[in-house]
Amino acid sequence: MKYELKLKGRTYEVEVELAEPMTMQEFQVYAPAPVAPAAPAVEAKPSVASATPSVAGDGECVPSPMPGSILKVHVTAGQTIKEGDCLVVLEAMKMENEITAPKGGTVTQVLVEKGATVETGAPLVFIR
Repeated sequence: MKYELKLKGRTYEVEVELAEPMTMQEFQVYAPAPVAPAAPAVEAKPSVASATPSVAGDGECVPSPMPGSILKVHVTAGQTIKEGDCLVVLEAMKMENEITAPKGGTVTQVLVEKGATVETGAPLVFIR
């Protein structure tokens, strides 16, 4: 079967062949081996969160729930916050995720800045 696809103003012709159904074990025999990831690009500006993954701070740590990039930091050290206030906006998989305060209190440390890349579990903010 031949199909024409239009993508961003360009037309592509695609031919699809029907195959016999197969089990997952059979598919894994035909699947290509995973490719080793390319060496990570060197960042011009080092990430605060990834540079200091085991930071000891004053108060309760608010960790990153997923890997991503920091788009906005809404709090500063010394700021009083309420439970549910937005602390940081984290972009992950093209989605903006608001990281909220698990409790009210005072922000003692902000460990990330706009543009930083963080991993899952990296400390973002400490609240006392």
